[in-house]
Amino acid sequence: MAAAAEDSVPAGTFPSFMAEGTLLCRRGEYGKALACFNNALKLRAGDKDCLVARSKCYLKLGDTENSLKDAEASLQNDKTFSKGLYQKAEILYTMGDFEFALVFYHRGYRLRPELQKFRLGIEKSQEAIVNCIGSPSSVKLENKEDLCFISRQAESKKANQKLQVKLTKDQKWTKKRESVRNPKTERQLLGELYADKAYLEKLLKDEDLMESSTKQGIKVADLVLSGISYLDTRSEFWQQQKPIYARVRERKLRQQRWMRDKKQKPAEVGRYVVKSMEDIDMLLSGDCPEESCKKAKRVLKTIQGWSDDEVPNKNELIGNLHSCIGNAQLEMGQMEAALQSHKMDLEVARENDLPDAVSRALDNIGRVYARIGKFQQAIDTWEEKIPMAKSSLEKTWLFHEIGQCYLELDKAEAAQNYGQKSLQSAEEEGDVEWQLHATVLVAQAQVKLKDYRSAILNFEKALEKAKLIHNEDAQKAIISALDDVSKSFIEELHGRREETTAYSLKGSCHLDLRTP
Repeated sequence: MAAAAEDSVPAGTFPSFMAEGTLLCRRGEYGKALACFNNALKLRAGDKDCLVARSKCYLKLGDTENSLKDAEASLQNDKTFSKGLYQKAEILYTMGDFEFALVFYHRGYRLRPELQKFRLGIEKSQEAIVNCIGSPSSVKLENKEDLCFISRQAESKKANQKLQVKLTKDQKWTKKRESVRNPKTERQLLGELYADKAYLEKLLKDEDLMESSTKQGIKVADLVLSGISYLDTRSEFWQQQKPIYARVRERKLRQQRWMRDKKQKPAEVGRYVVKSMEDIDMLLSGDCPEESCKKAKRVLKTIQGWSDDEVPNKNELIGNLHSCIGNAQLEMGQMEAALQSHKMDLEVARENDLPDAVSRALDNIGRVYARIGKFQQAIDTWEEKIPMAKSSLEKTWLFHEIGQCYLELDKAEAAQNYGQKSLQSAEEEGDVEWQLHATVLVAQAQVKLKDYRSAILNFEKALEKAKLIHNEDAQKAIISALDDVSKSFIEELHGRREETTAYSLKGSCHLDLRTP
């Protein structure tokens, strides 16, 4: 039963699980994000982007084995998939396999030289290798068999070709190990973990404790030694990855750059943001929603990488970009993705107490619901927005859309009520075009209520407004509607007249029977 439950198809869509998983990743909730990506892969098995996303989660959770499996799976059918190559290189680097990481950074760089991350990966791998074994002049390679760089995970079948490296006696590695064990250096490398190591080393001196065992039969000495060994390994890894002198120098350089750019940065950021938002809006209004969406996603990724000091209104911009992405997705017909983007905008707005952004997100979510025929959800969303509407014109549009949804649900009385509210707001604003739309809505609701006399009066008012703004299409539609309503009204009148005649005849018969 449990196995069946695990294999069952989850309730939701692939884009929604991907969007939710990505959001959870950004928040650092990797366990929850992993569950989302698992569900997404049940719906679309073998999706390359999803495999890379899940691989990143595994890596953040410290599960390098599964992380590497997903990265290699993403490359199974496409060896040139740049995201998969980069992710595999990152995993190998984290595992300390700097040479193999370097191979995959180089592969990615050859395919996508414009991506800076591959160049940075090459640089950090080369630095880590030099930190491990020193400069090339201090290393002597003796090739006893075929020397080849092969990934032990991806090409384990070729393991018979052994890589043998013999280091000379003047190797710097021994000195590095000694420097790591220097208390001052070790304290800098381990940070808060240094106190833990000192405590474990102190325990080693307690002979009685070291001879004892746990309830599971494991010797305490083995546990303590494994802990010290792990901390030694991490110290060596961190020393290889970024030696102390490099850290100090990098920190100084970073501080100098920050001081130099402190005055320039806000202006540069401001110009970049303004220009990017203009481009995104221009592409969307110019019938290029796909390009607009791509641009918005690139800008979103850039802004997320900046600090709050660099971008004071960072969260507001992030929400705005989610909104732009959602609008573009709506234009492309990607309704589910658009809904998720606007919900992310709403979440950011609520978390950061941005009332205008909350109003915008509710507006857009309602539009998506209405487009996909979920009229009640659209009504609920827009009714939540009503208190946030600031102008009469905004209320006019909002009341009209809610009324239209009620009309679609055959709730004519509620539709008429909101149509009248929309008309009132349009009159306050002095907007004749919206007065026309609101009057037509009221008339349509009255037709459904079979109040034909009132419907004819409102259609006639709407016709006058259509003539006033020279809207010929509206005039034709209203005249056609008037003809239909007039016919229905005449039929109703005939029906009433026949009923009255029948009633009168029945009364006459009774009268004749009583006459002597």
